[in-house]
Amino acid sequence: MPLSFPIHKAARILRDGGVIAYPTEGVFGLGCLPGDADAITRILAIKQRDPALGLILIAAGKDQLAPWARVPPDAELPSTLEHPVTWLVRAQDSVPYNIRGAHDSIAVRLTAHPVAAALCEAAASALVSTSANVSGRPPARTAFALRKQFGRLVDYVVPGSCGPAAGASEIRDLQSGAIVRAAES
Repeated sequence: MPLSFPIHKAARILRDGGVIAYPTEGVFGLGCLPGDADAITRILAIKQRDPALGLILIAAGKDQLAPWARVPPDAELPSTLEHPVTWLVRAQDSVPYNIRGAHDSIAVRLTAHPVAAALCEAAASALVSTSANVSGRPPARTAFALRKQFGRLVDYVVPGSCGPAAGASEIRDLQSGAIVRAAES
């Protein structure tokens, strides 16, 4: 089965308010469209995550981040498949609490994973992206582990393998360059 079918199926599920799981640079992610408050609430419940912590948005390009983040036009947001970096940037005033948490900033990453990037392209949107795990537990790195932990809590699991990164992405402040969370090794 060509990859385009699962990507387009996932995009349709996202547009219909669904929650999906998909491979990223280092772990499987749980995602939805960032404008869908009900889907975000589902993700927070699945993860048992405190909304004050905020969530990450991934995108295929900076243009998909514009509704959510104030990324300076000349800013580079470097990230690779081997070393994914999530950047903290100033959030747009309209970003809801359930995405930014108790912060003035928002965490964003230009994904280098081909499946995650294709999802963003097919959905024509950035995606909420958070590691597929219950808070405090290790994230799923395989579709088998993901299905075992989450079963039917997600609407669709996009086929594919995680990238070579050891785990969750490094988080850096765009303005200062300071590392907020080191990459897992």
